[in-house]
Amino acid sequence: MKLEKLVGDRFKDRPSDCQIDSHAIMVRGGYIKYMANGIFSSYMPTKRITRKIEQIIREEMDAIDGQEVQFPVVMPATLWEESGRYESIGSELLRFSDRNRNQMVLGMTHEEAAVHLVREYGQSYTKYPFMIYQIQTKFRDEARPRGGLIRVREFTMKDAYSFHTSQEDLEEYYDKCHKAYERIFKRAGVPDVVSVKSDSGMMGGSVSHEFMLLTPIGEDSIAICSECGMSANMEAAESIIENTRDDISAAMELVHTPDVHTIEDVCNFFKVEPQKTCKAVIYQRNEDDSYIVVFVRGDVDVNETKLRNFVGCEIHPAVVTEDCGLFAGFTGPVGITDNCTVLFDTSLQNTNNLICGGNKEEYHYSGLDIDRDCGNVEYHDFAKILEGGICPNCKKHSISISRGIEVGNIFQLGTKYTKTMNMTYLDNNGEAHNPIMGCYGIGVGRLAASVCEAHHDDYGPIWPMPIAPWQVHVCAVRSDDAEVKACADKLYADLQSAGAEVIYDDRQVSAGVMFSDADLLGVPVRVVVSPRNLKENCCEITARDKSFSYKVPVEETKDKILEIIKELMDKANS
Repeated sequence: MKLEKLVGDRFKDRPSDCQIDSHAIMVRGGYIKYMANGIFSSYMPTKRITRKIEQIIREEMDAIDGQEVQFPVVMPATLWEESGRYESIGSELLRFSDRNRNQMVLGMTHEEAAVHLVREYGQSYTKYPFMIYQIQTKFRDEARPRGGLIRVREFTMKDAYSFHTSQEDLEEYYDKCHKAYERIFKRAGVPDVVSVKSDSGMMGGSVSHEFMLLTPIGEDSIAICSECGMSANMEAAESIIENTRDDISAAMELVHTPDVHTIEDVCNFFKVEPQKTCKAVIYQRNEDDSYIVVFVRGDVDVNETKLRNFVGCEIHPAVVTEDCGLFAGFTGPVGITDNCTVLFDTSLQNTNNLICGGNKEEYHYSGLDIDRDCGNVEYHDFAKILEGGICPNCKKHSISISRGIEVGNIFQLGTKYTKTMNMTYLDNNGEAHNPIMGCYGIGVGRLAASVCEAHHDDYGPIWPMPIAPWQVHVCAVRSDDAEVKACADKLYADLQSAGAEVIYDDRQVSAGVMFSDADLLGVPVRVVVSPRNLKENCCEITARDKSFSYKVPVEETKDKILEIIKELMDKANS
């Protein structure tokens, strides 16, 4: 490919609307073009990168007996009504009517389609286990697209679905897929992706893991134990907080506290630490706007995912009205109205002498002892795990919080979909059962952007060899020089004949422009043919990541380049 023919411009300045580096680089480098909110067109370099990622995925899925299929992007609403998700999923699912007024959806995920495809086939236990997968366009009407290809509305995704007759068989295959994902990310150039326990969300199921690329620009928070290596998404990480009771519990006292609304105000007024306060966080159910009050220790925050899973419905921060019986900034557990659901977080266990709301405007209680003053309450984990907190696994104070981008996920779905969609098989005794499912996803475009985020410098991306748009970038500096042009043309032709993927820049532009464009294309191996090098009968071979630089005789240049390509590919695939 000659660079002068490559569609798409490259430019120097960072776009003002690009918040993260990978987004800015992919716009500047002629990889993507904005069309609508969360919707992008891809130029040739991106298509070459994602095609290679897809091939890596196919090889690893085929290696664990996956069978590639393809589901429709558009599906009838009746299919999603069978699973119950047509109503349970919110506005992320794009619903529309066709010309015959049939209700349709754009696929944001394909569990329903997978069950639909195989439920007649899988009627006997002899058919199991099996796994089907696809690489397909999806649409999710994301409320807040961001970061270029990191979070979009339209995207390409590999999703796989396995079917089993026992939980043990699912767990065995789940482990195989987990290992396959580790190989995929290593081959794609991000071997430091970590697997973390996660919340299943709308997918359902009891066990799930996310594969996270740790980076400061990540949108997810990850709890990691420095002692035992435990890792979990903040949404799923168990919060363990130890308290020590004061020897004596003081009597409760109602105190006038004008203009004291926040935990900071309370601490300043009563001269206490946040750990000695009881905070009320108020929500409402989406379905009927009924109130839920969660009491937590003053220094921790409510994990809304945990709360949502516990109450079994969607929730939103409450609007506290005058007639609801609650008091914004002054709500406490003693004497609280019966017109709400009251929940207590485990962070309040074994506490006394706390400050809490007085359920009266401008009043707080001091001396709260929940076990004494609120009766026999149940405690549940509703809190976000704390930096420096206790690891749920090794029980040491060794938790750190990092940011990460989710580049893949796997779920043990159980019978959530096969039961609701009436997929059954007969066992060897003729008894009917619902198959057990697993689900395994990787966003292709997001993975490409994440690799760019992990591997770049101030000048552009540094693509790993297995997914780079091209393997070699030949720069003919001073292509108006006949000797330079002849040498570069021959090298280009010889490399292509040998099977190398080459982008060739023989434009009559300055060396600065040529090298700037080369940096933005991020090809792993760069070869410079110039008058100065040819005076020494050499070509200069350098790495985009600056890990090597060689002056090689002209007649040996092709073989040296092919040797480097093989070494880099072997290293990635080892």
